[in-house]
Amino acid sequence: MCVGDPLRLIAVEGIAGTAEDGAGTCLVDLSLVPEARPGDWILSFLGTARAIIAADEAARISAALAALRSVMIGGPVGDAFADLDRPPSLPPHLQAALDAGRNHG
Repeated sequence: MCVGDPLRLIAVEGIAGTAEDGAGTCLVDLSLVPEARPGDWILSFLGTARAIIAADEAARISAALAALRSVMIGGPVGDAFADLDRPPSLPPHLQAALDAGRNHG
């Protein structure tokens, strides 16, 4: 599983950009999102911007990552996952198998 970091672009020069995450700045490859401009929020994996995202989505992702960091050191989750206001559900094919009594492979 990949975890992307939301970053805000502060400068673009060709296919490279300088972005910030609140803790500092970093160089980001913009080859996959050549339309990105300073001020845009991007989702970056391993130093490469994969998508341009909305500011509210960047805030939700940042909050979720902060909650995960907190849990990893024994702290609280807080309300970082408040947008998940529904109980978890199985994909239809797995729910059908469970409903049929299959609960193992």
